[in-house]
Amino acid sequence: MKRQALAAIIASMFALAACGGDKPAEQAAAPAAAVEASAPAAQAADVPSSELPVIDAVTTHAPEVPPAIDRDHPAKVRVKMTTVEKTMKMADGVDYHYWTFDGDVPGQMIRVREGDTVEVEFSNDPSSTVPHNVDFHAATGPGGGAEATFTAPGRTSTFSFKALQSGLYIYHCAVAPVGMHIANGMYGLILVEPKEGLPKVDKEFYIVQGDFYTKGKYGAQGLQAFDMDKAIAEQPEYVVFNGHVGSIAGENALKANVGDTVRMYVGNGGPNLVSSFHVIGEIFDKVYVEGGKLINENVQSTIVPAGGAAIVEFKIDTPGSYTLVDHSIFRAFNKGALGQLKVEGEANPEIMTPKLSDTAYQPEGSAAPAPAAASAASAANAY
Repeated sequence: MKRQALAAIIASMFALAACGGDKPAEQAAAPAAAVEASAPAAQAADVPSSELPVIDAVTTHAPEVPPAIDRDHPAKVRVKMTTVEKTMKMADGVDYHYWTFDGDVPGQMIRVREGDTVEVEFSNDPSSTVPHNVDFHAATGPGGGAEATFTAPGRTSTFSFKALQSGLYIYHCAVAPVGMHIANGMYGLILVEPKEGLPKVDKEFYIVQGDFYTKGKYGAQGLQAFDMDKAIAEQPEYVVFNGHVGSIAGENALKANVGDTVRMYVGNGGPNLVSSFHVIGEIFDKVYVEGGKLINENVQSTIVPAGGAAIVEFKIDTPGSYTLVDHSIFRAFNKGALGQLKVEGEANPEIMTPKLSDTAYQPEGSAAPAPAAASAASAANAY
């Protein structure tokens, strides 16, 4: 009987399985149908570059930043670049013959969207003394476009690349001797926004550090020539933000208000030194490490490698002047790597007070010092 009962149970199980057998097949078909339905959408997202809408890039000179991308689709973004060799002020009384993208150091900031095709029209001014090109660290492929854009004076070259990965990237000249072209100021930043965009902030700034090698010592007056021996020895006379001593200090200081959220796109053209970027009196709420997707929080100083970048964000709680430095600190106060962010608004003593007192220090067990007024009178009587 037990065997018969067991056989009946097994038979009933097979019968139930047979009755429900069609359901798994239907369920299996559903995902396949969903994949087929989604295929056209995926294909539409991967439009050939020849069929993309064409727009002109909005580019800006430092420290300004191009506006955020408001598109939800890829485009062919046309970027025009011109190399210009020109003499400009390095510091008070000091001139230097820079090699530039679009007439200043750094070159203009470019802002595109992940998935865009970037079409570059690259011109070398007829007054240039040597060929130039551009290597985009945002481009995937040998040389980052350097071979395609190798351009003699008075000529124009074009090429394109697809911005496959979001991030903040350096671009620079890569004509031999590569170090000399970079050391003369040929670098800038391109931001590839992620498809979902970046969180909105109140203020954005564009800052690139670079090291310069002059024949004369720091502050030596007149037109200074490039010194290859110092460059090879990695001994710069100047380490500066945005190509010039004081480019973002004093009358050129960055400006914000209490309560603003600030984002700084910080690059390092090099060619040699690694930067320890710091804002005195602020803590970075977020750092996009090396300009990528990894976010670090509550950071005091962040490393920006030569040929690299970082994005830093912070909220301003109190007014005053905040000093931007390379915290390899002699570079800031002796070689020029110093800027200012001037903030206006109401003070917040809950965050930080001004000096509340200034009294004489009396070590434990020592005699009390004479009152300041009495000491001053005694000193006067001595004469």
